[in-house]
Amino acid sequence: MSNPAAFSLARTGAMVLRYTYLLRSSWPRLIEMVYWPTVQLLTWGFLQTYLANSATAFASNRIAVAAGTLVGAVLLWDILLRGQQGFSFSFLEEMWSRNIANLFMSPLQPAEFIVSMMAMSLIRLLVGVVPVTILAILFFGFNLWALGLAFAAFFAILIFFAWGVGLFVCGIILRYGLGAESLVWSLMFIIQPLGCVYYPVAALPTWLQPICWALPPTYVFEGLRAVLIDHVLRADLMIAALTLDALFFAASVAAFAKLLAGARRAGSLLQTGE
Repeated sequence: MSNPAAFSLARTGAMVLRYTYLLRSSWPRLIEMVYWPTVQLLTWGFLQTYLANSATAFASNRIAVAAGTLVGAVLLWDILLRGQQGFSFSFLEEMWSRNIANLFMSPLQPAEFIVSMMAMSLIRLLVGVVPVTILAILFFGFNLWALGLAFAAFFAILIFFAWGVGLFVCGIILRYGLGAESLVWSLMFIIQPLGCVYYPVAALPTWLQPICWALPPTYVFEGLRAVLIDHVLRADLMIAALTLDALFFAASVAAFAKLLAGARRAGSLLQTGE
């Protein structure tokens, strides 16, 4: 007989299948996943069009290119936000249905649960973000996929950071209940201004810049501006971001394990209310 404590791809796949069925059975969820990225793209994309069209003649090219980074920043920010929320929503489904205690009393291992939520995060991203990247091409002539290797690096950095934040938030909800549920929607927006999504780090006060450089998304958005404006892929920024990602994700895994142990001691697995 196989060791029930060993990592099982079958149990992980079963969890992914469960969440896929939940997603497929609810058309409002599917529509919402496309709706918000589309609204963001159109709002900021038309602002970019206005900035590009109103640029003065002597600086039109430079301003138009700089304005073009706005659509790219919107798309990458949405990958970060939806990646974190897609991870957390699978966990919330279990909390809302009061099924979380059943899962942790089953042979399902925490690592398998985490990997299944990571997989669902990617599935939700495919549903919500891919159509929006096509709209960006049709409406604004901006092709995120054309960034090639740069986009692959940006995506990897953002998604691992999103999973780290999502895992940490899930641990807090597990330990302290659904009263902490608002963190799923709000925590990433605290990171947004410090991640320098729409402006360079140099635009911030000097004392705040070291905090910005401690966050992996900052390197992605600085790298995006370097690719689109200076046509250079900053490998040094990508390596630094991946290193920080590894540290953040390891810290999130350790925090989740500690919060799960605390939830078991406090009996909060059986008290999933506010």
